[in-house]
Amino acid sequence: MSSIQTTEQLGEALRAARKQLGLTQPQLAMAAGVGVRFIVDLEAGKATLRLENVLRVIDALGGTLQLIGLPSSAPENHPEGNQHGA
Repeated sequence: MSSIQTTEQLGEALRAARKQLGLTQPQLAMAAGVGVRFIVDLEAGKATLRLENVLRVIDALGGTLQLIGLPSSAPENHPEGNQHGA
């Protein structure tokens, strides 16, 4: 797994995945339910794209997005009566 820190790196990774799967940009666009222009912009590293559509493309490529190193969003070991210091 590679660490992605820029929109350009994300675009490069998604382009490589698309090519590895033997998909054209129009084929990926159709599978993800987005326009070809969106795929072109995503692969070019355009920074102002809708996250919802980026996630659709990742899903269409068979991938998932994982956030590593962030605190868990689910509270652990917190009794129901003692939430948020109450």
